[in-house]
Amino acid sequence: MRRKICVVTGGRSDYGLLKWLMKAIQADTDLELQIIATGMHLSTKFGNTFTEIEQDGFKINEKVDCLGVYDTAIGTTNAMAKTITGCSEAYLRLRPNVVLVLGDRFEIFSAVAAALVSKIPVAHLHGGEITSGAIDESFRHAITKMSAVHFVANEEYRRRVLQLGEDPNLVFNVGGLGVDAILNIKFLNKEQLSDDLGINFLDKSLLITFHPETATSKSPDIQIGEITNALKKLKDTTLIFTMPNSDFGNSIITESIRHFVNQDKNRFFFESLGQTRYFSILNIVDGIVGNSSSGLSEAPSFKTTTINIGKRQNGRIQASSVLSCEATVNEIDEAFKIMYSESFQTNLKNTINPYGRGGASSKIVKILKEVDLQGLIEKSFNDL
Repeated sequence: MRRKICVVTGGRSDYGLLKWLMKAIQADTDLELQIIATGMHLSTKFGNTFTEIEQDGFKINEKVDCLGVYDTAIGTTNAMAKTITGCSEAYLRLRPNVVLVLGDRFEIFSAVAAALVSKIPVAHLHGGEITSGAIDESFRHAITKMSAVHFVANEEYRRRVLQLGEDPNLVFNVGGLGVDAILNIKFLNKEQLSDDLGINFLDKSLLITFHPETATSKSPDIQIGEITNALKKLKDTTLIFTMPNSDFGNSIITESIRHFVNQDKNRFFFESLGQTRYFSILNIVDGIVGNSSSGLSEAPSFKTTTINIGKRQNGRIQASSVLSCEATVNEIDEAFKIMYSESFQTNLKNTINPYGRGGASSKIVKILKEVDLQGLIEKSFNDL
């Protein structure tokens, strides 16, 4: 009897990493792939990205619509409640052997809470990481404690999961999934992207994604204002913005970006680019600007500079290609000067991605097939 692996995905960020693992599960005769789509996937505002899952050849078994009016703290807690209820009902119908999740979002936390109560073992990807500028930091570690099997991106993160009391025999350092995605994609060139998206590429170009800092008191309005004030100083530069995620405060950021983009024909804003176009852009731009985890886990594989702004990603391992600064015009200006300097550009060629070199998906599939599922719900705390 095939093991049923139920993947819960809440948006473009985790699906982009999960996609090739899902294909590997789907192709394995010993495993049966189930998919629950929730969160931003089902939101018109965020591009209805569940359609990308279907276009990639997957069947979505269940859709758990949860967001509603969410751009407040109470809106987020309401979304969490809807996700718990919706996923509980979905698990009852699907009866998976394992629930597989990635990351640290509130939707994923809720899906895992529902699985724990339903007595379904959870396999968690990318645990042990730190992002102290977001409440996702606490969600991630809580997900670790509710999960039975752990797939981490490097040895430092494995040690951190062990520090949380998890069984060493069930914590596997497989590397980051982002590298697998990069290795599997045939990139579009600049001309193809220009025709497809209507982008006018100038001599310089930047990709910008900025999410709210949910664990700090910094105003998203002030932060995005500082970022756009720094960006508008740049000459002959194409600016490509992507949508912030659904954390409360995102509407303020989105509104500011739309206003900024409308002021210049060389500025562009996209709700969702899809993985192929996103990575293709990341492959040709001078740098990625903002606070997306992609700037730390994926951009180094392209040897593309990351200007990491603010505290959202504080604590994550950073490659030499990452320049971190506060969300002030002066610090961002200085980061751009360093980024375009001859010495930095020379060293950029030697960038090594600390999140691995690929192969995570095949390792995870092998473990999912072989791991003993008996007794995983009755966990013991492993004292160091």
